[in-house]
Amino acid sequence: MIEDPEQLVRAAQGGDTLAMSQLLDQLAPYVGRICAPIALSNGPDAAQEALVAVFKSLRTLKDPAALFGWVRAIAIREAIRVARREQRQVAADLAELPARDDPQLAVDIRDTLARLSPEHRALLVLRDLEGLDERDAAALLEVPAGTAKSRLHRARESFRKAWAS
Repeated sequence: MIEDPEQLVRAAQGGDTLAMSQLLDQLAPYVGRICAPIALSNGPDAAQEALVAVFKSLRTLKDPAALFGWVRAIAIREAIRVARREQRQVAADLAELPARDDPQLAVDIRDTLARLSPEHRALLVLRDLEGLDERDAAALLEVPAGTAKSRLHRARESFRKAWAS
């Protein structure tokens, strides 16, 4: 049984189905943690689509040491795509959220995140969960660094307002 992700990638690229299964076992929780806060209730669908994309393209990965960064980029793209596709309502005006002490309409993190756009959720995940700097997050999202910085500021401000209400 191979444990090292780089060795698993090489073996899976060579057609080893056991290595592919082991790689899936290692990557699935990581992809799920990325997709869930972006695609919300569609997180499992986004994670599944991301994993399918990863395994369809695995042979194109030239540097197995870059596996997790490569997978992260695919997961972010798929989560945003699924969230956009499944988004049933336009992001709400966060200023209209009820007060924190309203017992019937308490605001929780998931509800607050649901009110942000998929792009804003992606930036929050990349910066605050994955620890990327704005330049790296911008590169992953294929937007200018200034755009990522302003979106991140708006996302954090919107989240704070909603949470503090």
